[in-house]
Amino acid sequence: MTEETIISFDNVNKWFGDFHVLRDINLKVTKSERIVICGPSGSGKSTMIRCMNRLEAHQSGTIVIDGIELTDDLKNIDSIRSEVGMVFQDFNLFPHMKVLDNLVIGQHLVRRLPKAKAKEIAMTYLERVKIADQADKYPGQLSGGQQQRVAIARSLCMKPKIMLFDEVTSALDPEMIKEVLDVMIDLAEEGMTMLVVTHEMGFARTVADRVIFMDEGQIIEENTPDAFFDNPSSDRAQTFISQVLHQ
Repeated sequence: MTEETIISFDNVNKWFGDFHVLRDINLKVTKSERIVICGPSGSGKSTMIRCMNRLEAHQSGTIVIDGIELTDDLKNIDSIRSEVGMVFQDFNLFPHMKVLDNLVIGQHLVRRLPKAKAKEIAMTYLERVKIADQADKYPGQLSGGQQQRVAIARSLCMKPKIMLFDEVTSALDPEMIKEVLDVMIDLAEEGMTMLVVTHEMGFARTVADRVIFMDEGQIIEENTPDAFFDNPSSDRAQTFISQVLHQ
């Protein structure tokens, strides 16, 4: 892993009305680092990663992504979004478009690629997530696990430097979770910078370089997976680990 910082949070705060959802967040992520963010519901995990591509706007502090500060500047926001892929819990595929077209449209409209080239790239990534045989189906004809793999392939088509995953397995049946996690493990092994909000602690222990534990809008603890799971330093982390490991 290089020591090049690709994501930087400096005293970042965010409110939803009177609710202080992010409290003085300080975080540096180096290129190719794999980070798992965990914590109880409502702890600010998803809000933090949504701030990385301005799906949520922070009110104070600074966020710098790949050398560009995230502000209200629309040009900077567009530049960052072109380098940051995000996969959501609920897939966000266009239901009226076939799988292949879901992967082509962003390349054509944002990257300005000819449709023939965009289709070629789309098929490459559908093969990579082992779902090329579903290219001519509509999302509604696929299982949840297949749809999530399509969503990952769609993000990869844009050639991002950073991938954000927000609880991508939480809406899936248990047998579908492994097929999505396998794709994410492959990405991690190829050196993709990844931030993953998840309760899949086996994935965290196996794949993460660092585990970040959040509660009540704060980063309470960050450590290597072994240190975090075997010897958490905070009572809140100990309670959380005992609960998720004994569900």
